[in-house]
Amino acid sequence: MERVTEEPIPLAGLIAETEDPAAGALVVFAGTVRDHHEGRRVAAIAYSAYRPLAERVLAELEAEVCERFGAAACRIVHRVGELAVGEQSVAVVVRAAHRAEAFEAGRYAIDAIKARAPFWKQERLEDGTQAHQPGVPLSSPHTPEDRRLSDE
Repeated sequence: MERVTEEPIPLAGLIAETEDPAAGALVVFAGTVRDHHEGRRVAAIAYSAYRPLAERVLAELEAEVCERFGAAACRIVHRVGELAVGEQSVAVVVRAAHRAEAFEAGRYAIDAIKARAPFWKQERLEDGTQAHQPGVPLSSPHTPEDRRLSDE
């Protein structure tokens, strides 16, 4: 299953894909497009990404979450394209033996996506204007291969 998609996020599929009898905890985070930002009314958000790097960053983050928190599974999917208010833009599914690790892992994953993954948001406001959300600067590449990929 792709980690970056233009299609609606298949939460049920992600939950089924991560099933594990040793995991007593399941945490699902789904981010949705909200109707306001900084006092302005939002009609939609257009998400874009550098797909090759975004796919890689999300895959690496899934593995990191499992190792760091002892999670049995972690799956992340992020949408691109124009999304209306209420549509899901990102999903994080974590399975772990215990709830504390699952909650910590899920929060860590969504925060890391914001800091590391090459996704950008352009708000389509109800008054007809558009504005890019500033977000946070991406982390610098850690390996020579990361630097090479970010230069392509």
